[in-house]
Amino acid sequence: MDFRFTEEQEILRNTVRRFLENECPREEVRRWDEEGIFPKDLYQKMADLGWFGLPFPERYGGSQCGVLDFMIVGEELARYSYEIAAGYGLCIFNALNIVEHGTEEQKEKYIPAVIKNKIRFAISITEPNAGSDAAALSSRAKLEGDSFVINGQKTFCSGANIENTIICMYLRTDPDLPKHKGISLILVENNLKGMEIRPIPTLGRRILPACEIFMDNVEVPKDHLVGEMNKGWKVLLSGLNFERLFTSAGYVGNAETVLNDALEHAKTREQFGRPIGSFQSIGHMLADMQTELDAARLLVYRAAWLMDQGLPCTKEVSIAKLFGSEFLVKATNLGMQIMGGYGYCMEYDMQRYLRDARIVTVSAGSSQIQRNIIAREMGLRVV
Repeated sequence: MDFRFTEEQEILRNTVRRFLENECPREEVRRWDEEGIFPKDLYQKMADLGWFGLPFPERYGGSQCGVLDFMIVGEELARYSYEIAAGYGLCIFNALNIVEHGTEEQKEKYIPAVIKNKIRFAISITEPNAGSDAAALSSRAKLEGDSFVINGQKTFCSGANIENTIICMYLRTDPDLPKHKGISLILVENNLKGMEIRPIPTLGRRILPACEIFMDNVEVPKDHLVGEMNKGWKVLLSGLNFERLFTSAGYVGNAETVLNDALEHAKTREQFGRPIGSFQSIGHMLADMQTELDAARLLVYRAAWLMDQGLPCTKEVSIAKLFGSEFLVKATNLGMQIMGGYGYCMEYDMQRYLRDARIVTVSAGSSQIQRNIIAREMGLRVV
């Protein structure tokens, strides 16, 4: 078993890392967080380098890269903020669903535009009464002639208010069918009449805002349906593994910076006449962080390898998501403890890492949902 990257993968990793240091230094990330700025120019630069096309077929202008290659990009982009990687990956996950389930006309219309960053995609599933139980959604899309008429409320839709965004919205199209049926995926532009989008003030994750959406008789052409009518649940599930694995790679990248910042502080901060890292209590915290970071990274790489081979990997992806998200929360907590009062100060990044990390055991499938998936993959009937 060879754990080395290929020469091309090393070049890719180093290229993304240099780009991040030059175009996305931590000082800028700190400012974006404090001011709630979505860095549009940063993503345009990524598009100009061809990065938005990495996983797409060549016929639409993409590069058709491997899964592991894409995970390398996600890990590097998340080093100073998981949100930087999320703002990149979110658009791509949803566009890949169009590649898999959309019509040829939809693919030709949307995929080249995504690759060039002319449009963005967001995803909207969650509602006030439908979170982890995603199939319980009730927002309605009723087909009337050549249009769907949409009514209802959505919440926690990341990036829904960003200019030129199309929301991949899962809606109830047949209320008489069982809840996992009667759901459809419809592409909804974010500037339509009858739609109101409000950013939600949150503890962290301020660069890519979470939004709530209110819809009152919003009309959408019927050719914005992706996949078959009333079979949107199948579409939703088809992209989850890739999305969750990318998020897990981002957790690893951010956690490595958390560890590096805590380690540097432990080497330079002196108490009782010696660096605090020389005290066993601190040294053991850092050793545990390094051990768990390596484990999280290897879990991501294992799942990526399986996905690249076309092998079943639902259990492995959920393990990577569960372990990686819980480790990132743990790492930021330990980082705060090691840095003490400095970590709590807004001029240092550790407090931002902690704020941003706290939601990762909930978003993209909670830890409890991941444990259910793992248990079921082990042959257990959990509810």
